[in-house]
Amino acid sequence: MKKFLLVLAALALVAGGTFAQGTIKIGGIWTLADITGKQGSAAAQLAVEEINKAGGVLGRQLELIVVDDEGKADKAAAAVEKLATVDKVEAFFGGMASGAELGKIPAFKKYGKVVMSTGAASSAVVEKALGPSPDSDFYFHLHPWDYNQGASYADGWAAIQKQYSKIKITKIFLAYEEGAFGKSSWDAQKLLFGGPGSPYIVDGAPFKSAAFGGGDYTSVLETAKAFKPDLFLWAGYDADALPMLEQAKAMKFTPGIYLGAPPGWPIGFGSSKLSKNVMLYGMWSPAMNDTSAASKKFYDGYVKKYREEPATYFAPLAYSAMYVLAEGIKAAGTTDAPALIKALEATKYASALGEVITFKPSNLIKHQGITRQKILQWQDGFQEVIWPFEAKTSEPVYPFPAWK
Repeated sequence: MKKFLLVLAALALVAGGTFAQGTIKIGGIWTLADITGKQGSAAAQLAVEEINKAGGVLGRQLELIVVDDEGKADKAAAAVEKLATVDKVEAFFGGMASGAELGKIPAFKKYGKVVMSTGAASSAVVEKALGPSPDSDFYFHLHPWDYNQGASYADGWAAIQKQYSKIKITKIFLAYEEGAFGKSSWDAQKLLFGGPGSPYIVDGAPFKSAAFGGGDYTSVLETAKAFKPDLFLWAGYDADALPMLEQAKAMKFTPGIYLGAPPGWPIGFGSSKLSKNVMLYGMWSPAMNDTSAASKKFYDGYVKKYREEPATYFAPLAYSAMYVLAEGIKAAGTTDAPALIKALEATKYASALGEVITFKPSNLIKHQGITRQKILQWQDGFQEVIWPFEAKTSEPVYPFPAWK
C-alpha cells in the first residue's frame, strides 16, 4: 500500500510538472497585410517575449498564435474557430477593422473565452452586435469607440481654438472610406459636429480605399474643394495617405487644416515632402518618449527587435494590451473566464500610450478601456502632440501650407 501511494505521488508530481511547463496559448487575429496588423502583432509578440523572459505567467510561458483574417468577416470567423478547436487557445487577442471584428463575435460568444480587443471602433456595427452586459462581459475593448473618439476630437478642437486665436474652424468636410470604419466615422462626425446648435457646418463624401482596390480620390477631393472647408479630414487606411495627398496637390486643394485619421500611417511617411504639417488623430507618437518612460521602453524594445520604427499607435496599444492580459491572468491565477474577468476589472496599467488603462462601462458594454485620442501634426518628419495640452510636445503649425 505504501509503495502504491508513493507511485501515485510520483505520478502527481509528473502531471503537475507537465502542466506547469505547458504554455498559455493566446490566439491573436489581425489583418497582416495592413500596417496596423503587421506592427500590432509584432508588438504583441515583443511583449510576450519580455513577459516570458521575466518568468512568464503562473510558472508558464505565454505563446501567441497569430492568424491572418485578411480584413474579411468570414476569414475572421474561421480564425476564431481554428484557434479555439485546433490550437485550443485560452484567450483571444487583437483585431482592427470593424467589419472583420463583426465576423468574430458569434464565435467569440460560442466559446466564452476572454477577448482583449485592440481594434474595432464602430459602435453601430461591433458594440451593437456584442450587446449589453452580461452577454458581452467576456469582451474587453481597449480602442475607443467612434463616439468616444468624436467626443475627444470635439473637445480638442474647441480647446485649440480657445488657446490659439488664429485657428478658426467653421466648415468641416469628411472624406470617408466606404466600409464600416469610414461609415461609422461619418455618422459620428455628423452627430458631434453637425447636430443642432453646433457652431460647425459639416459635409462629406465616400471614397473606395486603396486598401480594397480603390485609389482614385478625384471625385471626393473635388467635392471637398468646392465646399471650401476650414478643416478637411479623411478617414481611411494607410494605403490612402500618400496618393490622396498627391492628388490633392495636383488639384491645388489646400484647406486650412489637412487632417488624416487612418489607424496607421505608411512606414517612412514623415520623410515624404507631402507630409509637411499634415495633422492626424492618434493615440501615440514617438515624441512621447520624452515624456513617458513606458513609451520609451516600448519604443526602444520595438526598434531593437524589428529594426524599424513603430508607424501606428496599434503597436503600443497591442504591446500594452498584452501586459494587461498577462497581469490579469496573474491576478486571477487562471485563464478561466469568470475569474479572469473579475481580475481584469481591477486593471490599472500605466501604458506605453501615456494613458492609465482601466475598464469602465461604455454606452452598451461593461468593459471599455481608453476613451480618447490625441490631435497630432507631422512636423519636420515627426509626429508631434498638439492636444491634449498636458501631453503637448509642440505648438501647431497653421494654416496648412499652399502647394508649390
